[in-house]
Amino acid sequence: MARDWPNSARLLNVWQVVTMNELLKIFSATGGQGDYLGTLESLVAIGLSVLCVAIVAVTYRKTCKSAAYSQSYSQSLVLLAIVTTVVMIVIGSNIARAFSLVGALSIIRFRNAVKETRDVAFIFLTMAIAMSCGTRFYLLAVLSTVIACAVTLMMYAFDFGANRGALNRLLSVQLPTGLAPEAVLEPEFSRLFDSFALVSLANARQGMFWEAVYSVRPLPGISGSQVIDAVSRLNSNLKVTYNYAAQNEDL
Repeated sequence: MARDWPNSARLLNVWQVVTMNELLKIFSATGGQGDYLGTLESLVAIGLSVLCVAIVAVTYRKTCKSAAYSQSYSQSLVLLAIVTTVVMIVIGSNIARAFSLVGALSIIRFRNAVKETRDVAFIFLTMAIAMSCGTRFYLLAVLSTVIACAVTLMMYAFDFGANRGALNRLLSVQLPTGLAPEAVLEPEFSRLFDSFALVSLANARQGMFWEAVYSVRPLPGISGSQVIDAVSRLNSNLKVTYNYAAQNEDL
């Protein structure tokens, strides 16, 4: 057995050299070169795609300000990267395969609506990275990951695009049907808000009440509790909702 050890070590060294040569050959390939990716190169492409998108998912989690953060969304980004990379490997340069996969994937229907535009941007970034890995643009995939994550972190650190002034809020007020919102509420609104506008007016509880929704911008020093107290004195203590996240909510 002792005489077999040198042979085993020699075989291990040869295997390592061959593997390193194969990896160097893989990463030195020109983007889009060739129609077929071998087993090792396919594994490298999938692994690099997962690594890059995992970094993107961590960046998304670190910079997400929404209270509706979902762990499943981050995991879906990584799975989407694997699927997209495999699809690009399967397609290669074969147009017939491309049309076949388009027809096969067209049966998928997505039921969950993505509320934030930022989430859609991360989905497209994930697909771009995975497509780059699946078509041998490895350097492009790495560079795009680094640049996109760096820009995202910089925008998060400097609070890029934030409105430094007072933000608009949504104020929802229920009133008895005999009271007109314009006559009852708006004189008091002039004392509470810098600007206000009636967004919608609907009947509630089978026509027993009016429900008026206003877009309002509070004056400096006016708190939500002050707004609710002032409005409650005018609407017979019916329901009043003062929404601090109006810019993120659907009407």
